[in-house]
Amino acid sequence: MVHKRILIVEDEQAVRETMIDLLSEAGFEVEGAQDGEEAIEKVRETGFNIVITDLKMPRGDGMHVLEQVKKIDKQTIVIICTGYATVDTAVKAMKLGAYEYITKPIQMEEIKLVIERALDYQRLQTENVFLQRQLKTKYKFKNLIGDSDNMQRVFQFIEKIAATNSTVLICGESGTGKELVARAIHYNSDRKDEPMVPVNCGAIPEDLLESELFGYEKGAFTGAVKTRMGRFELADGGTIFLDEIGDMSPALQVKILRVLQEHEFERLGGVKSIKVDIRIIAATHRDLEKAVKQGTFREDLYYRLNVIPLTLPPLRERRSDIPLLVQYFIEKFNSDQTQQIDGISPDALNYFMDYEWPGNVRELENIMERLVILKGKGTIGKEDVPEKISGAGGRDSLHSVDIPDSGISFNMAVSDFEKELILRALKKTNWVKNRAAKLLQLKRTTLVEKMKKIHLTRENDGTSPY
Repeated sequence: MVHKRILIVEDEQAVRETMIDLLSEAGFEVEGAQDGEEAIEKVRETGFNIVITDLKMPRGDGMHVLEQVKKIDKQTIVIICTGYATVDTAVKAMKLGAYEYITKPIQMEEIKLVIERALDYQRLQTENVFLQRQLKTKYKFKNLIGDSDNMQRVFQFIEKIAATNSTVLICGESGTGKELVARAIHYNSDRKDEPMVPVNCGAIPEDLLESELFGYEKGAFTGAVKTRMGRFELADGGTIFLDEIGDMSPALQVKILRVLQEHEFERLGGVKSIKVDIRIIAATHRDLEKAVKQGTFREDLYYRLNVIPLTLPPLRERRSDIPLLVQYFIEKFNSDQTQQIDGISPDALNYFMDYEWPGNVRELENIMERLVILKGKGTIGKEDVPEKISGAGGRDSLHSVDIPDSGISFNMAVSDFEKELILRALKKTNWVKNRAAKLLQLKRTTLVEKMKKIHLTRENDGTSPY
C-alpha cells in the first residue's frame, strides 16, 4: 500500500501533534511544520499529497503557504483551517486554489472526510492528465475517419462550434460515433485541459442515475457511508457528455433542466447548492421532437438542449468512407492484436459496400476485429466475409454469370451488368455523379445519359436504402 503524505502546518504544538497522531493512526504518512516558511521548505524538498495549514501563523501565514505550494506543485491539495473565518478570506483562499476552508475547532471526523474527498479528487485529476495526453491526439480531426461530403460537413460544423460554450445535441443512429464527436468537440475547445466526463443515461438504472449525476451526502440513504461527488461536480470547468438522454425519466429531466438554467444543484441528502461551470453535450438515437409530442420528453428541456443540433449520418449514407474505415481498422487491430493482415480483396470489399450496416461504424469495427483475429495474416478475401454480409446483396453479377442450358439474353445480361456497375459506383461515392463518373472513367454527361436510359435514380434503384 502506498501511504499518502500529509503535512500539518500549525504553530500550536499541541494541536499539531494531536493531528499528526490521529492521522498517522488512520494510515497516513504525516509530518508537521510549525510555521509557513518551514512548511514551504518541506514541500519543496520532499513533496506532499495534501497540506493542511492554519491561517494565522508567524513566518508566513496560510495564504502565503497556499500560494507558494501551488507554485511548487499545482497538484498538491491545500486545506485551510482557521479560527478567524471570514467570507473574504474564504473567497480569497478558494480563488488561490484552496480545496477546502474549515473553521476551528477542528473535528477529526470532518477533517478525515475532507481528506478522503480530496484524495479522490486528486486521483481523478491525475488520471485525467494521463488521459488527456492520450486523447488530445486521438480526437483531433485527422483521426475522425471520413472524406465523404457528409463527414466533411460534420468536421466543418465541429470547427465552428468547438470554441463556444453552447449546449450541443448530437443525434444519430446507434453506432454512428456520437461520443467520438463529443470528445472531438471537447478536445478542440478552450476546455480541453479540464475533465471530459461521459454518462450513459440509458445504461445506468434509474434509481442510481440521480446519485451518479449529482452525488450524495453521507447518510443520504442506506449504504451512503461517506459523501461522494457526482459527475456534474467532477466535470466542473470542463464538459459533461449525457449520452442517450432520451432514455432519462421525467423526474430527472426536471433536475437536468435546472442545471442547464442555473448551473447549480444539490447532492442527494444535501441542502447546499453547488455551482458548476460546465458545458453540456447531449446525444440520443431517439426522435426527441416525436417524444415531446408523445409527452415522454419535456418540451422546455428539449429546447434547452437543442441549442446547436448536430446530426450524424448513418454508414449507409457515407458508403465512400467504408474503404477508409476498413483500412483504418486493419491497421488498428494489426497493432492491438499483433496480427499481420496485408489488406482486403476487392471482392470482399464489394460485399462491404453492398451491406446496409444497421449497426453502423460500431458494427463495422466489430466485424473487422473478428476478421483480423481469425485470419491472422495475409489478405482478407471474400471467403472470409461473414455470410450475413456476403449474402446481403443477393447479387454477384460482377463476379460471375451463370449461363443456363436454356441460354441467356446477351443484351439483357450486358444491360444488367452495366446497371449493376453504375449502381455500385454511385453507392461508393454516396451518389455524387461527378465522382462516380471518375471511378468508371466516363464523362459525367455520359454517366447521366446512361442513368436516364436505364431509369436509374436514387429513389428507384431497387436496393438503395435512401
